[in-house]
Amino acid sequence: MEYIIAVALFAISTSITPGPNNIMVMASGVNFGVKKTLPLLAGICVGFSVMLMVVGLGFGQIFTLFPSLHFIIKCVGVLYLLYLALLIARSAAGDMEHKAQRPMTFINGALFQWVNAKAWVVATGAIAAFTTVGEGYLVQNITIAVVFLVAAFPCVGSWLLCGTALKRVFTQGKARQTFNYAMAGLLVLSVEPVIVEVVTQLEKRVL
Repeated sequence: MEYIIAVALFAISTSITPGPNNIMVMASGVNFGVKKTLPLLAGICVGFSVMLMVVGLGFGQIFTLFPSLHFIIKCVGVLYLLYLALLIARSAAGDMEHKAQRPMTFINGALFQWVNAKAWVVATGAIAAFTTVGEGYLVQNITIAVVFLVAAFPCVGSWLLCGTALKRVFTQGKARQTFNYAMAGLLVLSVEPVIVEVVTQLEKRVL
């Protein structure tokens, strides 16, 4: 029981703190509402739990053998996050509900975890901290994934509820657009350390 409590506390603290997932869910809540954002929320929660299982089964070791692959995924992740930030920033008030823009889907949310720098840090940290080599490794891995799945829905969901509440406040066009600019900026700031790391590695490769 103490083991599950420890994993749960780790899952709650890492799931509820600001990051790309929560920022996107909150922005989607403001622009689309709860119902249309639920697929994204579910995709994030389920996708991360699946990612935990895969990482725990040894996928992370591939990066040790092929560090260039890890660097490529980081580059793709940074570019994708910057693209999402641009989409959020360019979303004028009302446009996201009445024009061609659509909220991210379940698949988008699930696949996004694989290019989410915070997700990688949390996943590898959880596996390293809460598993031990031996016969019980698989059970521990499954336990961690299930605990994160249960904890993620209310934690990430709280950001969706905040976004929905703010939707009532940002009824004016300029207010909604200002919010979108702020969310885009926060999304970029959330990956600022990764951007610096990628740029540094690129400079080393060029030199």
